[in-house]
This record gives sequence, C-alpha cells and structure tokens, in this order.
Amino acid sequence: MTTLMLTEDETMLRDAARGFLDGAAPVRNLRENRDQGRAFDTGLWKEMAQMGWAGVLVSEDNGGSDMGHRAAGILAEEMGQTLVASPFISSAVIAATALRHAASDRLAGIADGSLLYALAVDEGAKHGPAKTAMSAEKSGNAFRLSGRKTFVADGASADRVLVLARTAGSAGETEGLTLFDLDASRAGISRSAKNTVDSRDFAQIDFDGVEATGDDVVGEVDGGHAAIARALNAGQAALSAELTGLSAGAFAMTAGYLKERRQFDRIIGTFQALQHRAAHMWSEIEVTASAIANAGRVLDEKPDESELAVSIAKARATKTAKLVVSEGVQMHGGIGMTDEFDMGFYMKRARVGAEWLGDYGYHAARVARARGF
Repeated sequence: MTTLMLTEDETMLRDAARGFLDGAAPVRNLRENRDQGRAFDTGLWKEMAQMGWAGVLVSEDNGGSDMGHRAAGILAEEMGQTLVASPFISSAVIAATALRHAASDRLAGIADGSLLYALAVDEGAKHGPAKTAMSAEKSGNAFRLSGRKTFVADGASADRVLVLARTAGSAGETEGLTLFDLDASRAGISRSAKNTVDSRDFAQIDFDGVEATGDDVVGEVDGGHAAIARALNAGQAALSAELTGLSAGAFAMTAGYLKERRQFDRIIGTFQALQHRAAHMWSEIEVTASAIANAGRVLDEKPDESELAVSIAKARATKTAKLVVSEGVQMHGGIGMTDEFDMGFYMKRARVGAEWLGDYGYHAARVARARGF
C-alpha cells in the first residue's frame, strides 16, 4: 500500500527547503522580477542547483541527486508557497525525465543548472499533444521543422528546446509524432516573449525550415508520444504540487488576516461564517496534498501506471487553488485586488497554472477515461 505520510528524509527535505526559501525567495522576489523585467533570479537558481534541486531527477552518474518524483513534488510545493519563479519544472523535471533514458549525455548540464530546457508542445489555446500539426518533413537523412508552438514555459530563457513535431499521420493522432532536442539558437528558430498575468517566462516559438538530424531525435522517429508521455506526467505532478503549495501560502495569508482585521469592534476571524469558509479551504488543501503525495509515489514506483494518479492530482490542485485564491481575495476585501498586496500574485499564478499542461477539463476527461466512463 502506498503511504501518504512523509518519510523522515522527506520531512528533512521539506524543512530544509522551507528554511532556505523563506529567507532567499519571499514573494517580494516575484515582484522584483516583474518590475525588473526578468524571468527569474539567476543567482537564486544557481543556489538551488548547488543544493541538488536541479538534479533531483538526474542519476548520480550524471551529476544529479536522484531523489525521485516525490522529492521533486516536495520541492515544487515549497516553491509554490512563496511563488518562486524558476525553470525547475521545465528543465529539472520535464526535460530530465524525457532525456534520462534517451540522451543522458546532456543531463549533467541540467543537474548543475547550467543548461536550461523548455518544452514546446502546444499549438493552440489548450493543452493537447496529440493535436500537434507542426511538420517535420524528411529531407534525406534529416528533417526540416516548420510551424509554431505557443505557451512555451521558460521558452524565452531556455538554451535548448524539446519540440514535438509530426513526421507522419495527421493532427489528433498519437502515432506519427517525433520529439526533437534542439539548440534554441539554431537557424530558423525565433522566439518572442509573451506577457502573462503571473509575470513568468512564457514564449511563442516559430520554426522556419529548421534543420534537424537523427541525433536530435529523442527516442524513436514516430514514437514521440511515448517519449514525452512520462515527462508530461512528471511535469503535471510537479505543477500540481506547486499549485498546492500556492494554495497553502494563500491560505496562510488569509488566516493571518482573519486573526488581525477588526470589524464591528470584533476580530473578523471570530465570525462563524468565515470560520466555516476557512475550515473548508484547509480541508480541501489537505485532501489535495494527499493526492499530490500519491502521484509522486506512483511516478517513483510504477511510472507507466501514473496517468490516473497524476490527472487526479492536477484536477484537484487546479480546483483547490481556484477556491483558495478566490476566497482569499474576497476575505481581504478591497486590498485583495490591489497590486501592492501579494494576494493578487497568488491568484494570477493559480490562473496560469490551471491552464499549463492541461486544465481541469483535460484532466477530468483523462480520469473519466481511466475509470471507463
């Protein structure tokens, strides 16, 4: 039976991460990043890499700490509490998982934080790898990639891009997809940063006859869906953990406000209606945290059977984050909507996180299919 309780090592990891992030990456860092026009603090990312976080899913032979997906979830959850901006999910989780068995020679750069990856999969407003239409036409022993990828997380900062393109079949089919690992500065690749409400790094990437060889293929030609499936599950699980940490951070801010704000000569936290709403939020966060822990455990123990656990986690995390940030803004009243107050940052990040790597409807549908509905 899978245990949802933290082990001693996991407790130590969580406490160490929280101790570091409270001092090195409070929420005001996100505000500073936004105001200075930077995607993330490179100095902070270097420190995180030195602590082994960038190599959490990289084997020790390739310079990583190899702590596993549950550990990655714990780190992501702690980052979510203070809205840490970093390429952790894109590079340390998704790329490391995709490349671990196919291109291990590049993992050392991921582990030490010197090589940043982005995942270019989606082409429309919603997540759907099978909907890929971007072409990778065979040209002798090589390929020529043409098309556009949207909503690419860390796309403007990345050194390399994992891109899913169609080498056979048509949009909507999982067969005929191939995953390529390309230098982001390769001729024919152009990137344009896109402003998102959470002030993070998202980009549109255009490919104009980009040349790729067999050495750039991750996995097998026409087998890209299988090559990316486990990596997407890993990324979705880590994002779910970040959203759950975000929920906990927003709840803590709201609970603190309820204990301080006075109205009608009373602390508003003594009003029973607000107590009930706060209890509901806390309960939803706890249940969601259990789903997050389960997803990480399944990814570590039975990765090929992880889709259901991951989609349950992402759907719950999305719904819980929406509840907690909405209640948080409302309970704070007018100040909850101002830019000077941090609650708005939690709401904005929750909104973007809800869409990235599949929204509630996408994951609810996967759960329904897995259950035979």
